[in-house]
Amino acid sequence: MAFHDVRFPANLSFGSLGGPERRTEIVALASGFEERNTPWAHARRRYDAGMGLRSLDDLAALIAFFEARAGQLHGFRWKDWSDYKSCLPSRAPAFDDQVIARGDGVQKVFALTKIYSSGPGSYVRPITKPVRDSVRAGVGGSEVFAGRHYSVDHATGVVSFADAPEAGAEITAGYEFDVPVRFDTDRIAVSVASFQAGEIPDIPVIEVRV
Repeated sequence: MAFHDVRFPANLSFGSLGGPERRTEIVALASGFEERNTPWAHARRRYDAGMGLRSLDDLAALIAFFEARAGQLHGFRWKDWSDYKSCLPSRAPAFDDQVIARGDGVQKVFALTKIYSSGPGSYVRPITKPVRDSVRAGVGGSEVFAGRHYSVDHATGVVSFADAPEAGAEITAGYEFDVPVRFDTDRIAVSVASFQAGEIPDIPVIEVRV
């Protein structure tokens, strides 16, 4: 499968239904206790692209996008309006939003991540599709600048520094990001009459590993 580095129209993904999915295997023991485990290290997100359609022009744009991706064949970027920043939705990304690593004086290349914490639990999510020109970075509590101090691979989410951060220095980043996805169907079934009557087509989209 190829990945097309294009974003599904953001105005169409606004209002879509979806979010993270986990897979948990549960075994009920004879004692009444349970054993729970998961084969997934990371969540997988699902969305319904049909929920954002509001006009026949929107439907035409979606069909054009679907055809250009050859249905399920090619992946693309998706803006998850409920979770697309390194910070809270009400804030703008800042260079110290997320701690992505600590320097060791040798390593120059680091991957973007986002930490989700609640109570004693936390989850570190890899960020592989940052939005171009949205990444800000910091080293040891001070902001550094793209082009002069570091570069970003927007296809992988990797940040490469010109000089290795000194040992123990916190490496931080703030950014906007997309989710790599593909259509989870090879068929769109909708009629103009039903669409005008308010019947929304079901067009599933699912996250892919890249």
